[in-house]
Amino acid sequence: MRMTPLPRRAGRLTLKTTGLGALALLGGAALAQPSPALDRASFSIGAFHADPTFNAAVNTNFGRLDSGDSKSSSVTMPRIKADVLLFDSQGLSFDHYQFKRGYGDSLASNFRTGSGTVTTTGTANLDVKVDFAKLAYKWWFGSGNTVMGVGLGAAYYRVGLDLAATATVGGSTGSIRQSDSSDAVAPLLELGVRHAISPDLRLFADASGVKKTGGSTRGEIYNAALGLEWFPAKNVGVVLDYGLTDIDLRREESNNARFRVKLKGPSAFLKVRF
Repeated sequence: MRMTPLPRRAGRLTLKTTGLGALALLGGAALAQPSPALDRASFSIGAFHADPTFNAAVNTNFGRLDSGDSKSSSVTMPRIKADVLLFDSQGLSFDHYQFKRGYGDSLASNFRTGSGTVTTTGTANLDVKVDFAKLAYKWWFGSGNTVMGVGLGAAYYRVGLDLAATATVGGSTGSIRQSDSSDAVAPLLELGVRHAISPDLRLFADASGVKKTGGSTRGEIYNAALGLEWFPAKNVGVVLDYGLTDIDLRREESNNARFRVKLKGPSAFLKVRF
């Protein structure tokens, strides 16, 4: 059984092409000297090394299957970021990463029928994929070495969940293959703080939240990170941070699917600034 996805390529391509294209075209818009905590334009490429905790639940003809909280070995996800400053105190910010993981575990559930309760036992393999991108317009407040920022924008997310299970239901054994996918564009709020110890050594803290309330796919995505930037060369540096991500999405249709993953761990980037 496959959920009918929302138009996904339009949302994803709009955010990616608009985000990166706008950043490239507008990089030189401002002329005055900004805070040393900010760059005119920058591009970062790196990876997010996270320890995931995963939970998925979905209605099937076996009854309600729930993975429970499942922890597994760490996973490394490619990640790109880009920023451009406009008018010295405003700018655009873009971020994209993708989480992919497979899980295998035993399953057990109980569901009621007209004659009583039926117990399901067996094994399940889950393949999970989360594609996430966000684009925000930011306002920076403050002067000197410390600035605070507020951003408003949009986030695109796509979640895919492939389930293969073998189970015994009421003494009979059967198998099922089921694929669920959904995507959406949702409003985004970002908060940030930047502090320059020197022009080549800076500290930062970021937080963002996405909340989707309408449509068949609903939920929240929260991110937070704390880190530092160091530039051993004038225009090339490294970024290190520790971040937390909590993704909680629900598909309110016949199978009433719910997906939740928590990611925590360090990220490392190579950053080029202009």
